[in-house]
Amino acid sequence: MSWDDIKNTPKHELMGLIYAYSEYNVLHSFDGYNEKEVNEMAKNKPEVRNQWSEYRAAQRKYNGNRKQEKVTSFRQLVK
Repeated sequence: MSWDDIKNTPKHELMGLIYAYSEYNVLHSFDGYNEKEVNEMAKNKPEVRNQWSEYRAAQRKYNGNRKQEKVTSFRQLVK
């Protein structure tokens, strides 16, 4: 965005963009790490555990609500 675009954008839209960027950072902060690697990192930096728990909560928030159902009929397919 250019400076003129930012100045002409309503405040609530800018706040929404900032919030979305913050959510994106949390949601992808530990991509590629597993729990064992995070435990090793947390030995030297205890604050990593808090960041990991925020990451896992965000993952559950966005991915946990999706339940995979087996499609057994055409009606279920077209819902």
